[in-house]
Amino acid sequence: MTICHGLPRAVPEEVGMSAARLKRIAPVMQRHIDEGTISGALTMIAREGKLVHFEKLGLRDIAAAKPMEFDTLFRIYSMTKPITSVAVMMLYEEGHFQLNSPVSEFIPAFKDMKVYSEDQTEIFDAEPEMTIKHLLTHTSGLIYGGDSESPIDKAYQKANFYDATLESMAQKLGAIPLLHHPGTAWNYGMSTDVLGYLVEVVSGMPFETFLQTRIFEPLGMVDTAFSVPDAKADRYATLYEPTETGGIQVVERAPVSTGPLSFPPSGGAGLQSTAADYLRFCQMLLNNGELDGERLLGSKTVELIRINHIDDAWQPLEREGCGFGLGFAVVTDLAGTQALGSEGTFSWGGLARTTFWIDPVEELVAIFMTQLLGDAQFHAQFRVLTYQAIID
Repeated sequence: MTICHGLPRAVPEEVGMSAARLKRIAPVMQRHIDEGTISGALTMIAREGKLVHFEKLGLRDIAAAKPMEFDTLFRIYSMTKPITSVAVMMLYEEGHFQLNSPVSEFIPAFKDMKVYSEDQTEIFDAEPEMTIKHLLTHTSGLIYGGDSESPIDKAYQKANFYDATLESMAQKLGAIPLLHHPGTAWNYGMSTDVLGYLVEVVSGMPFETFLQTRIFEPLGMVDTAFSVPDAKADRYATLYEPTETGGIQVVERAPVSTGPLSFPPSGGAGLQSTAADYLRFCQMLLNNGELDGERLLGSKTVELIRINHIDDAWQPLEREGCGFGLGFAVVTDLAGTQALGSEGTFSWGGLARTTFWIDPVEELVAIFMTQLLGDAQFHAQFRVLTYQAIID
């Protein structure tokens, strides 16, 4: 029997996992649903290229009593970033640039960038020049504007980057001083958004067209896009956030209108997808760049992607025991993570508490999907529940 667009399904014991132990996942996740902290969830685990666990729990819309389904569409937010990073590395393989190529060779707005002093009272010339690798590793000096009253945060808030085109976004970013000199610190920000525009410039086609024709269609990712058509709108999950009293409340209800989201296609966020689609993307990476005869990347390129490229002292989003590869967090010290797993595991997540990880040592992919703008202790639980089921 097959499921998930052709990914074969296996009895867990056939790939060294315990069916009985995998049954521990549902009660733990159901407890969060019963407590009202999430509306529903999808959990998915594949090992050795075969699906061993795919479970749906709770509701995708509480008010309408719509159950979570295997084909539910989710806002994956920053899980867009790994896809963008793969697109960049595909163009790298074709010889369009080197990782140390200056961004300004392709986006002139990034020539002669400025940088703030540490206290943001002075502005200097940025040195060295920002490179493509700086963007891939989030060491560029670009940030996401927060709520502080600092000059750089105010500039980001005023810029309204998502009101027009990717080119407009890049032009605005190029005029704002960086938080730090490129390559001197790790800061999560709009680096991957800029990479989306880089793909557009280098490929000569709209960013969303490149993703569709070069990644989604070859991999059979039939439900991944920057928009949700009318025919699929009813599958779209409602987005929730925690309340002060411990429950959850609606942020955005499904179905949504057709067409793009409130901002243009972006390298950093905006894709809508299903667990099944994202599994195919992850399995391609676990297979060293190939899935079902479609090769997106060479094996040595995937090897380069999934190793740490940043200073050991820089902890991505304060994740102990982790470094950062070319678009992914990477486990560099398993003891430091204080969690089950393997060194070399690479991963990322999205704002609405979607997450995935790829473990090359165990030949394992795990995906968790929900829609909640809030804390997610269930991620750590899901990780333990996944690894405790490995028996061989």
